Amino acid sequence: MPAISPNKPYRVGRSRTGLGLFATKPIKKGTRIARYFGPLLDSKKKKDDAIENKYLFELNNRWTIDGSVRENVARYINHACKPNAESDVKPRKRKVFIRAIRKIEPGEEINYDYGTDYFKAYLKPIGCKCDACEKKRKKKRAEARAERLRLKAKAERKALKKAEKLAKANEEAEAKLKHKAKQKLNGKANGVQLNGKALNGHGANGHSANGHGTNGHGASAADKLFAAKPGISLTSRPKQGRESRASA
Repeated sequence: MPAISPNKPYRVGRSRTGLGLFATKPIKKGTRIARYFGPLLDSKKKKDDAIENKYLFELNNRWTIDGSVRENVARYINHACKPNAESDVKPRKRKVFIRAIRKIEPGEEINYDYGTDYFKAYLKPIGCKCDACEKKRKKKRAEARAERLRLKAKAERKALKKAEKLAKANEEAEAKLKHKAKQKLNGKANGVQLNGKALNGHGANGHSANGHGTNGHGASAADKLFAAKPGISLTSRPKQGRESRASA
């Protein structure tokens, strides 16, 4: 970690992405915070063109600053999609300054936008960890969580409604079964009563309530006829009498 003069309004400290540059004093809008410097690389030279690291700052098609040297304090300034500073490039002078685009409060991390090419090559594959992107991720996670809870509640309501419908159907089916069983029992009881004619006071095989015998009526039709004519005996004559008249 490089030594920083106490007169400088910043310090190197721990950040969400590793090390970062933090303001120690209020920094006004438009203030040049630090210079981004290092060896100049000429793209026309194969040796320079072969150098690859995360601290290369391209000035133009030919010249690039290799900011990987530790003395380059500006290398600790991290990327942000909504930054509080920007890079002020001077191609002719081959210099780059980091300048505040708004007031930066003490303790606030200093950051600037690295540009589309750097973002696609280095940040997008691992996910940007700046405050703006982190807020977006938190918002998305909260929305996804709320959506999961909504779907879960919907599923629970649907399951409850289905259970209530099933319970109602079971109750109706049970009521129908009970009703059928009751009708069956009533039918059997009525059948027994009708066969025995108990409800009308009748016997099993005859009309006992009307004075009838077990195997038929108590008096036959002939008996009733003879009973209606006085002087006629119902007693049958003996066979011997008939035989005696025949012989006579």
